[in-house]
Parts: sequence; C-alpha cells; structure tokens
Amino acid sequence: MKRTSVKIVVAGGFGTGKTTLVGSVSEIAPLTTEELLTEAGVGVDDVTGVESKTTTTVALDFGRITISPDVVLYLFGTPGQDRFWFMWDELAQGAIGAIVLVDTRRLDSSFPAVDYFERRGIPFVAAVNRFFGECPYTEEEIRGALELGADVPLVWLDARDRASSKLALVSLVRHAMARLPVARAH
Repeated sequence: MKRTSVKIVVAGGFGTGKTTLVGSVSEIAPLTTEELLTEAGVGVDDVTGVESKTTTTVALDFGRITISPDVVLYLFGTPGQDRFWFMWDELAQGAIGAIVLVDTRRLDSSFPAVDYFERRGIPFVAAVNRFFGECPYTEEEIRGALELGADVPLVWLDARDRASSKLALVSLVRHAMARLPVARAH
C-alpha cells in the first residue's frame, strides 16, 4: 500500500498557540523543541500580552494525524520569534498550506506570517485562537486589520481543543484543494 504524505505548517507570531495546536491534534506525542525563556531574550523577544509565557519553540514542533490507511498529515509548527524565522523556508518547503494562528491581543504579531505565505503563493487560513473565550472583534474587523483577501478563509478555534483544531485543518485542506488546477478532460 502506498501512503500519501501531506505536509501542513502551523505558523504565527510568538505565543499564538502553535505548539498547543500541534499537541492537541497529534496522534503521537508531539516532538517539540521548547526551551525556557532566559535573560538572553530580554529586549529581543516581545512578550507583551504573553507575560506569563515561560518557554518558546526554538526550532519546530512536529505531529502526525493518520486520516486513512493511505493518507497521513504531518504537522510542522514554526518558531514564532523573528530571530528564528530562518527556519521557515525549510519548514514550508513541500507544504500544501498553512494555518496562521492569530492572537487578537497582538494582531501585529500575525503580519509577518500572513506576508510570508502570501508572497510565496502558499495557501493558508487565518485562525483566530480564542485563548480567553470570546473575541472582541468581528470577522470584518480582523480581515481589515490583517488585510486578508476575500479568498483567504478566516476560522475561529481554541488551539487547546482537538475538535476545534481539527476543523481548522479541514478548512485548510479544503482551501488548498480548491486552488488546485482542474484536470481537463480529453
């Protein structure tokens, strides 16, 4: 039996919930490269809005979801700090698309991820992570702030919740598949 591997990137700014999302949906214990925040990051890492965060991803997060006996999703979470962005090109290579996690307390932390995937033509969905319950902004306000095109899906999730995170993945796969060229009948 030949297995089809599908690569998905989970991206976003520092502290948006990438490691949490990968961990919530992975069927295996996720591989993480979490390290403690240290004094070396003071003045370098912007912890505004996530002051209680004590760890950070320094390379990647990795998880797996078996969809069927012949299809497996591999999830690659990016580091969120700009000093680790050099990793993104390697992590995004071969991906069918990305989930860009959005923290509405710090919308500006999502701009680089949105720009990254737009410039490379990689399909993505923007996923508003509802860490603390309801989001105070409407879909239109978030789309406007992130300058998302009408063709970019915007979904709501709680990265801690497996079902919620899976729905975001389904939205991404559907979006990526819709962008595939239609085969012409001969």
